[in-house]
Amino acid sequence: MDFFFLSFFMFYVTQTLETHIDRQSVRESYNDVRSDFTETNWAVFQFEGNQICSKAVGSDFADFRTQFVDDERAFGFVRIQSGDEMSKRTKFLFVTWLGPNVSTMKRARLSSDKALVKEIIMNFAVELQIETPDELNYEFFREAVCKAGGANYGTGVREL
Repeated sequence: MDFFFLSFFMFYVTQTLETHIDRQSVRESYNDVRSDFTETNWAVFQFEGNQICSKAVGSDFADFRTQFVDDERAFGFVRIQSGDEMSKRTKFLFVTWLGPNVSTMKRARLSSDKALVKEIIMNFAVELQIETPDELNYEFFREAVCKAGGANYGTGVREL
């Protein structure tokens, strides 16, 4: 009897704490952002219970910013145009959002949950962990991508 109870308890704990990912919805949104044939510039992946799902996609960065709230963890994938006037390049940015009011237990599980997302979202130039709404800034993202891009051989004009 004790063995049965212990087995059931361990099964229940692992099933209720283990994070799962909706691979199909995450992959579809990821491919949508990467596609040169759509207007989609970003995707957000959030938790629905213990499952990470694609929550939203879009083209307006202002809409991207509204997807993140103070008491949640989330992940974002953003298309950024970088380069100088001589060559434009598309780069991708992976964002981990850790809201300031996220519980200690959820903070502790962030790295293992992020690993699940990164099994699908593998190609990006820059990865950022963002913890304040002020950091959800397009210019901040673009500067991070430009810094990661290495040398700039343009004439100094950086208008995109």
